[in-house]
Amino acid sequence: MNSVVMREFFLNDLRWKLFSLFLALAIWGTVHKILNGSGVSTTAISDNKVTYSDLPVLIVASSSDVHLYRVVPETVKVTVTGSPEAIAILQANQIRATANLTGFEAEKDFKCNVDVSVPAGITVVSIDPQKVGVINPPPPK
Repeated sequence: MNSVVMREFFLNDLRWKLFSLFLALAIWGTVHKILNGSGVSTTAISDNKVTYSDLPVLIVASSSDVHLYRVVPETVKVTVTGSPEAIAILQANQIRATANLTGFEAEKDFKCNVDVSVPAGITVVSIDPQKVGVINPPPPK
């Protein structure tokens, strides 16, 4: 190809080519933000350990229990470890922090252990705090 043909090839429809490039970058940025920005902050990865902050604590109670429990604090910080491959694909929504209230009597306020479930190949290193306060509001009059 001579230089005139090459020049025409690159400059023909230049606006469409630039628009396509801009659109591709916008789509890539959006997907990258969705995959990496789950709303849960993570701190630095070191020695195959990752810390996830602000994980919500879910309440597990029996279906017959109609109390409106609340936990304080509502979020915990969990540090996990695993193989580099497992850590690389781990997402915050795969880690579940729960407060299991089945079998507890309806006391006024009490503390409960936080249980964390993680995918296979991942190990929980620490949970902060390990216990959450459970608030059982009085029934409406």
